[in-house]
Amino acid sequence: MEITLRSATENDLAGILTIVNYNILHSTAVYDYNPKSTEYIQQWFTEKKQDNWPVIVADIKGNIAGYGTYGTFRTKDGYKYTVEHSVYVSEEYHGKGIGKILLADLIAIATKNGVHCMIAGIDAENKGSIEFHKKFGFRETGLLKEVGFKFNRWLDVVFMQLILE
Repeated sequence: MEITLRSATENDLAGILTIVNYNILHSTAVYDYNPKSTEYIQQWFTEKKQDNWPVIVADIKGNIAGYGTYGTFRTKDGYKYTVEHSVYVSEEYHGKGIGKILLADLIAIATKNGVHCMIAGIDAENKGSIEFHKKFGFRETGLLKEVGFKFNRWLDVVFMQLILE
């Protein structure tokens, strides 16, 4: 399986949207309730580019197998060296190392761009994602109880962070 990792283009937005909407409808990885529209993902992409945030994709023979990005953690000036990231992999490519490739590249991009700290906000029941992040050196730094609500239950969020060298 040949994976091409590259910056996303407008042509990739339909594939990214498919991944986003799958996670909205079937997981607690995204705390939204309703699928996003084409207009939404185009606006999201435009804002990422305007703010100079990376959006990368894992492309397998023209199929978007996953994507990753990071952006503002909090808006106060003092947080400008900290980012919060997102990595999502298409359901059909889970367990094939796509997430690992995407996160490694995001960390490299962030380091090159002078980011000091990368944050992950993860649903506390998602033990796989928590363990995945630990393999990259992320440490659990906080637990927020019952801050999300989806699928008729309260959800806790684990915050993890990686200090970049």
